[in-house]
Amino acid sequence: MTKRNQGPVAAAAAAQGRAAGGMTAYDRRMYALMNRNEMASVHGSAARRRAVVIAHLVLTAAMAGAFVVSMAMESRWVLVALLVLLVPWCVATGMINSATRGLLELRARALDERQLAERDRAMARAHRLSTAVAGAAFVAAAAATRFGDVDAGVLLLPALGLVLVAHWLMPLWVAGLSVADEPVDELDT
Repeated sequence: MTKRNQGPVAAAAAAQGRAAGGMTAYDRRMYALMNRNEMASVHGSAARRRAVVIAHLVLTAAMAGAFVVSMAMESRWVLVALLVLLVPWCVATGMINSATRGLLELRARALDERQLAERDRAMARAHRLSTAVAGAAFVAAAAATRFGDVDAGVLLLPALGLVLVAHWLMPLWVAGLSVADEPVDELDT
């Protein structure tokens, strides 16, 4: 059985990268952290990974909503709610990173060719989706200003926040949704 139930080709490529001396001590620590098996049962199937990504998306939306409400109400209790939401949000982020085996967190020298190609696909897809979100935010803000008698300044902060969050987290969500199941090692069967 190879380490972390990866296929023999991926294991050989990872071992070759480490043996070549291209990875620093930081790279090795991050590689070990991102490839731990403790969370494998949580993200072992595509349905579970989708549930984690959806939970992360909902927590992100709730945190953004709490932030907007805290700006409008100037209440400290809303900030407490924001901090309470931060804990499960961080856990969900870690679960997605674990499911992707650090695809977006590890340096290129710590990834094999398959993982580099997966990361490029996830980043390209996320870029297209983020562009669509930015376009939709622009159209919605323009329509609300033109037809809804809403001041454009009121919409500026929420629209920019939406675009920023989409640009920041879309690669993580796309990678979490598109990651393939781990290959089954032939020696385990």
